[in-house]
Amino acid sequence: MTNRWDGIDEVVAVADTGTFVGAAKRLGTSTSHVSRAVARLEQSLGAQFFHRTTRAVSMTDTGRTLADQFRRLIAERDEAIAMLDLQGEPQGQLRITCPTALGERFVAPIVRSFVQDYPKLSVDLDMSNRMVELVPEGFDLAIRTGTLPDSRLIRTQVATRGIVTCAAPSYIAARGRPETVDDLDSHECIPATSDVWRYRVDGEVRSIRPRGRWRCNNGAAVFDATIAGMGLCQLPEFYVSRAIADGVLVPVLEEFRPEDDPIWAVYPQRRHLLPKVQRLIDKLRRELPTALAAG
Repeated sequence: MTNRWDGIDEVVAVADTGTFVGAAKRLGTSTSHVSRAVARLEQSLGAQFFHRTTRAVSMTDTGRTLADQFRRLIAERDEAIAMLDLQGEPQGQLRITCPTALGERFVAPIVRSFVQDYPKLSVDLDMSNRMVELVPEGFDLAIRTGTLPDSRLIRTQVATRGIVTCAAPSYIAARGRPETVDDLDSHECIPATSDVWRYRVDGEVRSIRPRGRWRCNNGAAVFDATIAGMGLCQLPEFYVSRAIADGVLVPVLEEFRPEDDPIWAVYPQRRHLLPKVQRLIDKLRRELPTALAAG
C-alpha cells in the first residue's frame, strides 16, 4: 500500500522553488518523478496543492496551508534522524553556497577534501555573490562575510579576513599617497562589490563612498585595474597580500585599517545536528584561517 506521506518532500520543493523543474533539481531527481509524487499525494489526500498551466505553477489555498505543515514535518523528521545519528558518518547530499572568490580559492579545496573522506556523501557547491535564500532554495549551509542581517538562521564564525587599501607604485608616484581618510576625496578610487569603504578613525568605524572612473563587482578585475595604476582599491587581504609582498602594490592608510571581517557559516535551525553539516563546519573552523593566512 502506498504511504500516505510519500510526496511531502516533493510538495515542499515545488512550493519553495515555484516549478517542478526547480524542485527536481533541488531534490536530485527527475521532473517526472516529482510530478508523479505530487499527484499521488494529492489523490491520496483528496486535495489539490497546485494550479498547473503550461507556463506556470501556483499554489492553491490548501497547498499553502499544507506546505507549511509539511515543512515542519520534514524539519522534525530530519532532526529525529540526526539525533539518532549524531556520531554517524556524513552521508546524503550537502548543498553549500559561498562567495565566488572565497569559494574558488579557499572553500572549494576544503570541501573537496571533506567529500573525499566520506564516500557516502555528495556535495553541490554553488559559488555566487548573490544572497541565496537557504530554506526556499534548499541549501544546507552558506559561507558569508561581514555583518549579517537578522534572521532565523543560525551562524557561527569560522574565520576572519583582513581588508586592505592599496595602490600601484606608479599611481603613488603620479598622484601621491593619501595620508588621511579625507584625502581619498581627491584620489581615483576603484570600487568593487561594496558601495562603501570602511576605516577606523579615532576608535570609531567611519565609512566613505569611493569615487572613480572605473567600477567592477569582480575583485579580480579590480585587482588588475589597481595593478595597472588606475587608482586605489580596498580589497580582502587574500587578493593583494602576494602583490604587496612583491612590491607590485603598496598598502596605504594602514593606521586607519578596519577590523577584520568575520567569515560565517550560516545554516537553518536544526541543520547543525546533521553530521554532514556539523563536521564540515568543524573542518572549516580548523582549516580556513590557515588557508587565508597563506594566501
